[in-house]
Amino acid sequence: MATPAQWLAGARPRTLPAAVSPVLAGTGVAAYVDAVVWWKALLALVVALALQVAVNYANDYSDGVRGTDADRVGPMRLVGSGAASPGAVKRAAFLAFGVAAVAGLVLAATTAWWLVLVGLVSVLAAWFYTGGTRPYGYLGLGEVMVFVFFGLVAVVGTTYVQTETWEWAALYAAVGVGALACAILVANNLRDIPTDAVAGKTTLAVRLGDRRTRRFYVVLVVLAALAVVAVALVTCWWALAGLGFLLLAAPACRTVLSGAAGPGLIPVLQSTGLAELLWAALVAAALVACG
Repeated sequence: MATPAQWLAGARPRTLPAAVSPVLAGTGVAAYVDAVVWWKALLALVVALALQVAVNYANDYSDGVRGTDADRVGPMRLVGSGAASPGAVKRAAFLAFGVAAVAGLVLAATTAWWLVLVGLVSVLAAWFYTGGTRPYGYLGLGEVMVFVFFGLVAVVGTTYVQTETWEWAALYAAVGVGALACAILVANNLRDIPTDAVAGKTTLAVRLGDRRTRRFYVVLVVLAALAVVAVALVTCWWALAGLGFLLLAAPACRTVLSGAAGPGLIPVLQSTGLAELLWAALVAAALVACG
């Protein structure tokens, strides 16, 4: 039986900024067009947090039963460490998916029913990242799906359920948030290249190799900076305050380019997650101020 502390660790709370950030950014855009609906923003946050926890437990379960977590450098995994049974972790993942589904249904019922399809696709994408017979996370497609669902869908969706309009600022914000969400995964997979290659987990980092993966991380940070400029161009120049995320992202880039490996990359994961949160918070605050 896993302890409450182990279950909390298995939920990987350090990844939660990747769930909070798109809701912050999307709500900031809604505030700029004077269309904030706070209870919908809170429900969107519930959906995002529940999906993030569900993904973490689902990955723990799927990687654990495949044996790819037998020799990890990163945080403890419940199944891989033997702290919890595969069935218990799978049930925890489905419980989190259920919470996301209930909150999502309320948003769909009060906005547009076609959002149910978006939610269903999001849940399937979360499960089949490492689940199923051919998980796309093992094929080098993890970053693509993170960009789509934790960037484009999450940010634009948060804005849409409040404004029910298309906003270019939401798209540009989604690119910035999505790029940094991808950077978190890139740093994680860079750290795990040696063990993933042995386990047959062909992530994008394994495909690119160590040196090109490090460069790709920097490209994503640069893309996030360019996205701040794009948001400012279609809203107000105060949004350039979002470039403050570089205070955290720039040192992380230096660490990555320095050749840090294994445990040396764990601080990069935390810094990148906080940089994403800072990007969203600064941009959202600027949009609220000039909305």
